[in-house]
Amino acid sequence: MVATIVKVSLSLTPQQERFVREQIDRGLYTNAEQVISEALTLLESVRDREVETLRERIEIGTEQIKKGQVTDGEVVFDRLSERLKNEFGLEA
Repeated sequence: MVATIVKVSLSLTPQQERFVREQIDRGLYTNAEQVISEALTLLESVRDREVETLRERIEIGTEQIKKGQVTDGEVVFDRLSERLKNEFGLEA
């Protein structure tokens, strides 16, 4: 299957433009389109892994709930409040 190419215009910060230019100058890519395409592919991959990790955690949590392996919400908030106080000096 051939991908459809859609031409778009985008603005980069000076740091982003410098990064793209460095990648091209180092010979890693021949043009800005390749750099941006690779960046988007990597971002998509990272997002996919994050979603999969969340699904796995939800599945684990659901199984724990079914088994009665839960902690009372008040206990959780008490622990969080204590941690905020001890680590950051914050009163929750």
